[in-house]
Amino acid sequence: MPTKMKPLAEFPAEERANVLFVLFDIDDTLTTDGRLTSQAYGALEHLQGAGLKTAAITGRPAGWCDHIARMWPVDGVVGENGAFYYRYDHSARHMIRRYVVDKAERKQNRERLEKLGETILDAVPGAAISSDQFCREADLAIDFCEDVPALAKSDVERIEKLFEEAGAHAKISSIHVNGWFGDYDKLTMTQQFLTGEFSVDPEKDNGKIVFAGDSPNDVPMFGFFENAVGVANLMEFRDRLDAEPAYVTEAPSGAGFAELAAALLEVR
Repeated sequence: MPTKMKPLAEFPAEERANVLFVLFDIDDTLTTDGRLTSQAYGALEHLQGAGLKTAAITGRPAGWCDHIARMWPVDGVVGENGAFYYRYDHSARHMIRRYVVDKAERKQNRERLEKLGETILDAVPGAAISSDQFCREADLAIDFCEDVPALAKSDVERIEKLFEEAGAHAKISSIHVNGWFGDYDKLTMTQQFLTGEFSVDPEKDNGKIVFAGDSPNDVPMFGFFENAVGVANLMEFRDRLDAEPAYVTEAPSGAGFAELAAALLEVR
């Protein structure tokens, strides 16, 4: 059963002072109503400026992640719900890319997902292929409220079930149902990213890491990281969570992320 979330104000100062890594979801965690506010982006920049390592852990596509890794104040990006991570080496002007499966298998999986997408759209009127699908390497994103009128909860769950019946993994975010073939999720690739790029043992160094998220596709991260934080809009999904974060902010979305950043920065 999920544990009871505590207000962020109860996150002990001595534990906040030990944090070295801030990992975060993007949609409705860093962004607000589909927009990246100056408040949230500024908070991210201040975190990195204070010496903390920052990384986006997102369901967004490879094309977006390349841009984010190059141009945002981040030290890496885990994308498409764990299909890969990117880290840009600014000194060498080189993008480091690590994938779970090779290029040939990704191509085969995309072909399978294209056919499955047709089946889902036929079965769930009003659903659509996400507008960012053309940027994706490894998964299929079905839009249920970003660029289409919001679907009923039962329709969203039907999309998830259709993925699973086809043998795919599926995760519900705040805007999409993402499906993929392959045994990975946000957590498994995040662990590889931390170990491979920073020589961090995610279990041993768990207390030095904070993850912020807002929806069911963040559950693996909530369940693993002892100092995970939910922004306030996570409460809309509470009945769908198999694991909850330790803390929750007062403010939703980007303002909640800024609240978390302020709490970490004030003890440094």
